[in-house]
Amino acid sequence: MPYITSEERESLDHSIETLAAYILAEGGYEGRLNYSISKLLTLIVSDKGKRYQTLNALMGVLESAKQEFYRKSVAPYEDEKIEENGDLEW
Repeated sequence: MPYITSEERESLDHSIETLAAYILAEGGYEGRLNYSISKLLTLIVSDKGKRYQTLNALMGVLESAKQEFYRKSVAPYEDEKIEENGDLEW
């Protein structure tokens, strides 16, 4: 997780919260979320140029975000369910 300064967070949070509210406003949020992420990536590539360095950096950001989501949200949920239902026999 790129722990940015609180000032940077404050300047981003309102826009992110507004976008999230729109994405969640109706059923089927997955398409709007995918579009929003894809559009952000497209805008960055358009600004920075379609170069290996930019594309590779963006792939790294996506992978890091995926891993952070797993670490902070999915893994604790799975641990909770293991406690409730038992683990697999290895």
